[in-house]
This record gives sequence, C-alpha cells and structure tokens, in this order.
Amino acid sequence: MPPIFGSLCFLLLFIWEAGANDLPPYPAAPLSRVVSLHEYALYANAGKDRYSLDEIRNNSAGLEFMQLDSENVNIGFTSDYYWVKFSIKNTTQKELTYYLETGRPITDRVDLYSVSPTGKIEAQKSGDKMPFNERSFDHRKTIFELQVPPEETLEIFIHYENDGEVLNLPLLLHNATSLLKITYKEQMVFGIFYGILLIAAIIYLFFFFALGERSFLFYSMYVCLVGLLQLSLDGYFYQYLSPGGGRLSNHAVVLFAILSGGFLGKYSEVYLNIGQSTRIMPRVFNAIYIGLSLLLIGIILSPALLEISYPAVNLFGLAVLGAIVASVIILVSRKITVDKFFITGIFFLILGFVIFILNNLSVIPNTFLTQNSAKLGTGLEIIFLSLSMANRIKKLKTEKQELQNLALIRLQEMNELKSYFLSNLSHELRTPLNAIMGLADAMANESNEQKVRDTSFVIKASSIRLLNLINDIQDFSKIEKGELKLEIEPFKPMEIMEQLRLSYRNQAEEKGLSFKFQSNSPTPGYVLGDANRFAQIVNNLLDNAVKFTPEGSIVVTLETLENNGTIDFILHVTDTGIGIPPKKMDTIFESLSQESINNTRKYGGLGLGLFIIKVLVDMQQGEINIQSKQGQGTTCTLKLSFPRAPESPGIPKNPEVNKYDLEGTNILVAEDDPVNQMVLKMIFSKWKGTRVTIANNGAEALEKLQEQSFDLILMDLQMPVMDGYEACIGIRKGDAGPDNKNIPIMAVTADVMESTKQRVKEIGMNDYLAKPVNKDKLYYKITGLRQEIPVIQREPGRE
Repeated sequence: MPPIFGSLCFLLLFIWEAGANDLPPYPAAPLSRVVSLHEYALYANAGKDRYSLDEIRNNSAGLEFMQLDSENVNIGFTSDYYWVKFSIKNTTQKELTYYLETGRPITDRVDLYSVSPTGKIEAQKSGDKMPFNERSFDHRKTIFELQVPPEETLEIFIHYENDGEVLNLPLLLHNATSLLKITYKEQMVFGIFYGILLIAAIIYLFFFFALGERSFLFYSMYVCLVGLLQLSLDGYFYQYLSPGGGRLSNHAVVLFAILSGGFLGKYSEVYLNIGQSTRIMPRVFNAIYIGLSLLLIGIILSPALLEISYPAVNLFGLAVLGAIVASVIILVSRKITVDKFFITGIFFLILGFVIFILNNLSVIPNTFLTQNSAKLGTGLEIIFLSLSMANRIKKLKTEKQELQNLALIRLQEMNELKSYFLSNLSHELRTPLNAIMGLADAMANESNEQKVRDTSFVIKASSIRLLNLINDIQDFSKIEKGELKLEIEPFKPMEIMEQLRLSYRNQAEEKGLSFKFQSNSPTPGYVLGDANRFAQIVNNLLDNAVKFTPEGSIVVTLETLENNGTIDFILHVTDTGIGIPPKKMDTIFESLSQESINNTRKYGGLGLGLFIIKVLVDMQQGEINIQSKQGQGTTCTLKLSFPRAPESPGIPKNPEVNKYDLEGTNILVAEDDPVNQMVLKMIFSKWKGTRVTIANNGAEALEKLQEQSFDLILMDLQMPVMDGYEACIGIRKGDAGPDNKNIPIMAVTADVMESTKQRVKEIGMNDYLAKPVNKDKLYYKITGLRQEIPVIQREPGRE
C-alpha cells in the first residue's frame, strides 16, 4: 500500500471519529417558542461505571457517543448511567437565560455541568432521591437554569442515574415566558384531571357505605390509587407529599402501580360478575393478584428487586387489561349484556397507554397531547366507568324495587294467610266458647242455688276474657289493615260490668289482692254502642290492673251521668302495682313497644292491651287518661258516651219478668256443628212463640225451604256439602222457590273478619251475628228482621 494512501485513510477515519463525537453548538438567540436540542446533542451509555467529568470531556473512558435522533429518546427500563453532551453558543451581545427541561419528574438523579471557555465548571443537581429543597431549581420537573454570557460558548454535560424505571432524554429549551405558560397550562389540565378523580373516589366511597355494594369500594380504591400513581409520575407526590426524597418517594410509582392494577382487576371482576359465567377467568384474575402480591412483598423486603419490578408491574398491568378484555369477550359471546360505558372506559384506557408507548418509542410526534395520553386515557376511563357505575346504581335501584315489590307481594300473601289463619282460629275457638257460654247461661237461669249461679257467672266471665284475647289478636290485624269498625246496637253495659267484676274479683283474690267495685250511680238500661268493644276496653283495663299488681289492692269506681239522652260512663281503675316509669309514659299506647314486650315476658299477656284500648276509645270519641308513679301504682280513667237506646218491641224492658216472645216466628237454623245446634235450641226453648227447624248444611236448608214456610233463616257460613255463601246465593236466585227469594237471612258465624262481613252484605244477607251468641243481641236482631228494622251501623269517628 502506498504511504500516501495509508495517510489519507487515517485522516478520513480521524475526521469521521471527530464528527461522531462533536456536533456544532446550538446558536443561541432569544426564543419565541420551545426548542428541542436533540439535533445538537450526543449521548452515551456508561453502564454501571461512574466516570468523572474530565473523563467524559476527554472521553478517556472510550464511551461511544451517538446523536439523539428524536425529541424524546426513550432508553427504556434501565439502571445504567447515561451521559449527554452538547454546547450552546451565544451570538448576541447580551446574556441569555434559558431553562432546560430533561429526564422525567421521577428520574432518580440528574447532574448538569456547564463548562465556560475559561474552564470554569458550574454544577447543578435534580432528581427525586434527594430532598426536594436541595434541588437547584424548584420545580416538579427536572429543570436547570442556563445563563449564557454574550459571545461565549458553554459546554453542557448531563449525567443521568436511574433505579430501573424508564429513562427518557428530552432536551427542551424554554425561556421564562414559555416555561410559565406551560406550567400554568399543566396546572389547569392536571387540576381538572385530579379533581375528577377525587370527586369520583369520594362519591363512590359514599355509595359503598350507603348501598354496601363491593364494586363501589373497589372502584373508589382504584380511582384513589391511580390518582396517586399519576401524582407520582408527574412529580407532585414527591414535591408535596414526600418531599424528603426517601424510600417512599423512590418506590411510590411501583407501589401505586401494583395496588391500582390489583384493584382495577378486582373491580372489573366484581362488576362483570364474571364468576357466574366462567370458571377460567376468576382463576386468571387470582393468578394475577398472587403475582402482584408477591411483587409487592418482594420490593418491600428486598430493595434489590426494584429494578426488575418496573417491567414486571407493566407486564402485570397488561395482563390485567388482557383479562378484562377477555372477560368482556366471553360475556358478549354468551349473549350477556355488558354495560357500554364500561367497555368504552376500558377502550380509552388501553388507547391512552398505546399512544403513550408509541410516543416513548418516537413513532408519533412528541406533543403535549401525546405526552399526557396516558393521563387523558385514564381521565376518560374514569368518566366512562363512573357512568357505568351510575348505570349500576340504577340497576341496583331497579333490582331493589323489584325485590321490594316481590317482598310486598309475599307480605300480602302472608297477610292473607294470616287473615285466613285468624279466621279459622276464631272459628275453632268461638265454637266451643259458644257452647260454654250458652251452657253457663242455662245453668244460671235454671238453678236456684246461688253457688251454682256464681259459678256460672265465673265460667261465663272467664269465657268472655278468653274471647277478648281472641278479639285483641284479630283487632290488631284489623288495625294494621285499617279495617276495624264499630257495630252499633243496643246492649246493657251493666251486665258486662257485672260479668267482668265477678271474673276479676276471683282473679284478684287468688293473687291475695283486695278488689273493690264501687258504683253509687243509677243503673242505666240499654244504650246504643258496640258491646264487644266496650267489654274489650274494660276487660283490658282490669286485666292490666290485676296483672301488674303483685300486692295491695285494686279499686274500681263507676260513675254514670245522663245528659239529654246520652249516658256518660266514667270508670276509674286504681291499683297499687308496679307503676310506669316516667320515660315510658309517652310510649305506653304504642303497639308492641319494648316496655310492653318486657312486661309481656315477665307478666304474661299479649302486650296489646293499652294500644287497642287507645284505638277503640278514639274511635268512640272517648277519653283515656293514665296517671302513674313507678313503684306506687297507676290510675286509669276512662270516659265513654253512649246514646240511650230508643224503646222498641225488640228490646225487652225486663227479661226476667217479661219473657222473650217472638209471637209464632218460624226459624230455620242452618248449622252443622251439634254443639252450636244445642246452644241455639236451648236459647229458643226459653222463648215464647218460637219454632225452630235445624238443617245440617246449605243444601239441606234449600230442601227444607221448599218443603215448608219459614219467617227467617239463621245461616252458618262454614258448612260441608254447601256452605252458607252458596246457600244464600242460591236462595236469592230462586233455587228454594220464588217465595223465598226475599226471606230475611242472618249470618251466625264464628268468622268475625271484616272481609267476611262485607261479603255477607254483598251476597244479600240481611244481618250478621258473631259467635258466641248473646241471647239479648240475638233477640234484638231477630225482632228487627221480623219488623224490617235495619241494624244501625256507623264508621269510626261518625256521629
């Protein structure tokens, strides 16, 4: 080889090497926009070696410097040290001040060295491994202030140190104005972004506490954690929440990335309810959760794992997104509806990260939008997922309404079942009570021995007490449904008082109590009112007095006052019992209050007495007043007013002397129960001018109507073969002959439900009488039917 040719090759090689390591300086001038210096800069990978500035300037380390080929070179995940060098030449006659933005807000350590032509070196530092107040420039980003003297060239060397996170090498030159504008712009955009996240997290946390739906909690936690992740990536977490630059700040990104990925997966799994459609995907999600948990434990226990945790958490993030997409595909393929807002939100999240990655790879232009595409995708995801959660709230509300409607239907069915049960219970209990009370009346009327008569009164009074307990149960059900009504007819209140006096005198004496009944008022005859309700009120008052008086006495005082055809009954019941605590006085008339429940457990009873008393007294425009001292006793004062009953042939003035006389009335009794038949026969056998024929069911009643003539019918409702309803309908249709279509029919039944009374009227029966049969009431009603005297009824509250 000729010597001249060899020299020429060496010269070309030297020139090429020099050109590869030195680029022309950036010609500095006043800036009108942000400028990227990548065309004037070289970078090199120093590996794990720490070189001094002199070694880099002289390149004695032999590093291979390469030109930056884009505005935002993405080195990727690395823990190697990198150097960047370039120069700036001020061609103007005045000093120029620039602000150089480089690295990422989360780069661990960035050192900038500026070398003047005289060899003077000025060092600046930044990064999130040091306390924030030690940075050379107070900003969340990695920014350095550069002052270039007039007509001088500065050499700039930048050293980057990272712990395995992605390293970017932007070199953006700002003036003061452009830096201020960009900072304000970012603060506004980021403020909106973080505000949306904060509001969404708080609102759905409230929804979780209000509704108890787990998806709301997971969603709220995901939004909080993804917000903290973005705060860490943007440098705000380091600047404001962990400015000490310690381990928390250094690990914040990977910690929040792990937790946010886990909660995103858990929220999606619960929201989609994927476990109901496939067994595979829950296992996939569980595998991801286990991997994230192991990764979290690993970086906490061993900081050396931090370098591999960054790519690992990104892979797990992709796995979470892949699992969500796969779950949606599975649900859609199985014709299961997935909320469109959920799909849209996940789409924007994936799109945002794809654009972010493409920008890091310099495949698309580096703009504010592409730089923050992950944030924009996350924001849109949060908005659309919030809309999907709103749809979920609507769905939960609809489901709750459907469940409430179903519960209401079930409740109505249970109420109907309860009503049916109470009706049957009433019928089954009233049938033997009818016999007991009828026999007790017969014994009292037929025997001249006072002991037998007293025993008969006690039997009847005890039967009345049992009847009142049955009435309490039924009345409570009626009050709940608003069906309780009064039946106004003539009755003798003093007979009821006498029966109750005998019953409770015996009960008091059995407990060792003194029982006194005082009445100096004239005895009224018949009044118009509801005899059963009057007996029920007085019975409950006396029952409470005896029940809650362990020792001492009970004094009952009755006053009657007559005023313009109205009889006022004023009853005082005073006992020396346990009394009522002052704090319970306001709730004593409530149904099944805690105090009544406690007393029921201790003293027995139903716990409904005072509640029903109050309702019945109010229905009759009466007054009830209770005064009590705990441990000393109670005084109950009852005031009720009844109009005096008008004299009519249906009311015997003195049944003891003027015997009952129906003047030849022929009565057909349709009754299947032999005991009830016997009771009615016993009653009618004492009356004059009364003929009775018994039919064992409705069909037999129709046959007897066709065979002979009757004046009226007493019809039981529940009978075999043909019940009373069918028989009445058949009679009104003419099945028993046209002459009997309008014959008076009175229902005599143990069924006292309001629905029964209403149905009786609807099918054409003339009247209704509840068992056990009271002979005075029966006589009055039969006399009224014979003379076509309607039974007086009124609604509650009506005069």
